[in-house]
Amino acid sequence: MPMTRTTADRSAVRTLLRLWPYVRPVRARLFTAAAVAVVASCIGLVIPLVLKWLVDGPVAGHDPAGVWLGALCLLLLGIAEAVLFGIRRWLVARPLSHVEAEMRAGLYRRLQRLPVAFHDRWASGQLLSRGTTDLMLLRMFLAFPLTFLLVNGVTILVGVIIMLVQDWRLGLVILGPALPVMWTCAVFERRYAQVARRAQDQVGDLTTVVEESVLGIRVVKGFGRHRSQARAFRELAGRLRGTELRKARLLATIWGVIVALPELAIGAALVLGTVRVADGALSAGTLVAFLSTALALRWPVDSIGFLLAMTQEAATATERYFEVMDEAPEDAGEESGEGTAPGAGVVRASGAHPESGGRPGPVPGSGPAAGGRPAPGSRPAAGARPAPAPGSRPVAGARPAPVLGSGPVSGARPVPAPESGPVSGVRSVPVPESGPVAGVRPVPVPESGPVSGVRSVPVPESGPVAGARPAPVPGSLPAPRAEVCAGDGIRFEGVRFRYPDAAPGSPPLLDGVDLHIRAGESMALVGATGSGKTTLTALVPRLYEVTSGRITLNGVDITGIPREELRSRVAVAFEEPTLFSATVGENVLMGAPDGAGKPELDRALAIARADFAHALPQGTDTRVGEQGLSLSGGQRQRLALARAVVGRPEFLVLDDPLSALDVHTEAAVEAALRQVLADTTALIVAHRPSTVLLADRVALLSGGRIAAVGTHRQLLRDNAEYAHLMSGQREESR
Repeated sequence: MPMTRTTADRSAVRTLLRLWPYVRPVRARLFTAAAVAVVASCIGLVIPLVLKWLVDGPVAGHDPAGVWLGALCLLLLGIAEAVLFGIRRWLVARPLSHVEAEMRAGLYRRLQRLPVAFHDRWASGQLLSRGTTDLMLLRMFLAFPLTFLLVNGVTILVGVIIMLVQDWRLGLVILGPALPVMWTCAVFERRYAQVARRAQDQVGDLTTVVEESVLGIRVVKGFGRHRSQARAFRELAGRLRGTELRKARLLATIWGVIVALPELAIGAALVLGTVRVADGALSAGTLVAFLSTALALRWPVDSIGFLLAMTQEAATATERYFEVMDEAPEDAGEESGEGTAPGAGVVRASGAHPESGGRPGPVPGSGPAAGGRPAPGSRPAAGARPAPAPGSRPVAGARPAPVLGSGPVSGARPVPAPESGPVSGVRSVPVPESGPVAGVRPVPVPESGPVSGVRSVPVPESGPVAGARPAPVPGSLPAPRAEVCAGDGIRFEGVRFRYPDAAPGSPPLLDGVDLHIRAGESMALVGATGSGKTTLTALVPRLYEVTSGRITLNGVDITGIPREELRSRVAVAFEEPTLFSATVGENVLMGAPDGAGKPELDRALAIARADFAHALPQGTDTRVGEQGLSLSGGQRQRLALARAVVGRPEFLVLDDPLSALDVHTEAAVEAALRQVLADTTALIVAHRPSTVLLADRVALLSGGRIAAVGTHRQLLRDNAEYAHLMSGQREESR
């Protein structure tokens, strides 16, 4: 939570002028309301002039008809003043409610666009108080003090002129306290600003405590800590009470000065005026009019104190509001897609139905997946890179597909020959004749039997077996996983990261991370507690910005991809599942593109084994309550997993997604997840061997670096730290 800022040197006027962009759309009604209020106030000053005429004329001349006429004039003036003030109120009510709503909506939009690092620093109660209490103070200021500071100023000026015209000597007596009152107001304004800031910050602190206590009520009750929580609340409430009392003392002081000095001046004017009337130097009507005008100015003068107080509170509220609004959002230019064309770095295979949302693989016989090598005699799919014809010269900058038997293939995943039939989402093992593939261990296939450890299905002449893993045909290369193999996957290149609020000179949490997750591959990320696994996964969707280095998706730096596009391509399931006060369906479909409906919802719930949602009282239309606390931890985690997979993401980041599940549910979810992982590029934070086995390879994060990469069995055999971590997990599972 940010520290309370000093307000001693800030100008209330300059601060409040920052509200002008919000007020400008309704300025016509506000100016009209101010003009109406000025007219109404000036009508009140006409009443003393009517009284003067009434006393010196009909009353002195014993004219009953004139008295009744004067009384009628006073009645009409009073009615006109009341009606005009009512019109003023009507004029400002609707537009100021609109201004408050717009400011609140703007604050919410800014909070959504601010980086996660901002929310890490700020207490939620401070943000809530800015969106509620502070905006209420601003609306009240715009409705009343702003108008009446102008109206009362004009009223005082016009009233003083009237009094000076009637009798300048008595007018100077009334003006005597002006300088002491002005000095008192200046001192009050400076001191009250500091106390008002402290009080509004303390309201934010109090809101934070209440929110934390309500959200953590199970912990509070479970450990019997209600008394300690109540004690902490009383301490904060006591501090706030002390600050409010300080405000009250300051307000009482200025009010006493502002009320007492003008009253003394009016008393002195009454004595002096009576003497002058007795001497015949002043008419009784003039004295009555003068004193009536002075009394009419009592309210404008007396109100200066609380109008200044409300102005300072509004200035403080404005300052607090713009402390949030002035924070730099997450690359505003990128949000609108500026600088990077939409779809940059996105490669999709031909034949994908635009409305299905799926990522179908190549159709057998129709051509290879994008980026693969076409089979002999077949036509390449649209957008694919066909192999160069024998004897042709490669195009500058292009990556020609390798010819079978030509040698090692660097970074490419070609498509098998049509005899074997490519199977969407299936990995097959390369044979020695195909040449070694970079990063893949070829398994020798003896002619007399199957490959050890690989399921091979005999392929009849009629075509491949649907859903099976076909044995590789001699002379072919392994099939990619659908169209995602067209890209380069996820690369971390020299990634360093230090949290923005870390102590100066402290070592970075991540220091030189280099990792390549190939397209279509799932990588498990393993490491000790606090090693930075969750932080590393948060860098992919740019929840945090890398300190140095870069991360690429399919060869495109993520900083060059608009955030909206990036986060539509990368789905995340966090370790702590967060659900909103909405229905089950609305929570899950948050991860889907617009237009997704029941089919996508049912598919995601089935993958996450969250079929319990259909058994809820209103099915998937059941509201889960705040934070989803009406559900168990495992149920919340399965819904969060369903939200991650519902959009068929191109890249999937899972942060220990099965930690809250029992053994049987975990096994069922893992079986369904394997189908999802076959069609996406995934990074999975894993703590248990069962989760590690979901991945093709494992990366060990240690000391802020990737210490080892390999299969689960390889690391168990060759890396002592990994073996220690996994053995500890096995012992815990027992």
